[in-house]
Amino acid sequence: SAAPSPTPAMADPAEHREEEEEAAAAGEEEDTGAQIAPIVKLEEVAITTGEEDEDVLLDMKAKLYRFDKDGGQWKERGTGAVKLLKHKETAKVRLVMRQAKTLKICANHLVVATTKMQEHAGSDKSCVWHALDFADCELKEEMFAIRFGSVEN
Repeated sequence: SAAPSPTPAMADPAEHREEEEEAAAAGEEEDTGAQIAPIVKLEEVAITTGEEDEDVLLDMKAKLYRFDKDGGQWKERGTGAVKLLKHKETAKVRLVMRQAKTLKICANHLVVATTKMQEHAGSDKSCVWHALDFADCELKEEMFAIRFGSVEN
């Protein structure tokens, strides 16, 4: 019986390996000329923060903690920009804090006449206060501590 004749698919493997290495060395991929159309067309969306009708009184970086009554300890709530915002019409002031990367709200409450902010006993860069907070979409009495980068802040 006769041996099967070599087909182009059964080319010399060493020769094929050299071609691949040369292509890899050149760092080029084969251009197929294929056009890839986007599957979904995204429209530009106007984003509102809810802060459009407010003036910024304070905007600085800080780390926020809340006191966990059940565990009897401070828990970190987030690091990011803390803002005091004054409403242009009602003149009400609120504290809003968003986490740096995710922009998730970690504090959102009105600053009222009864809000007493005190220096934290353990640190001169920290303050403590109580507030009815709405960050988790429900009004909840919270005890907060905030730590700034420096005593001046």
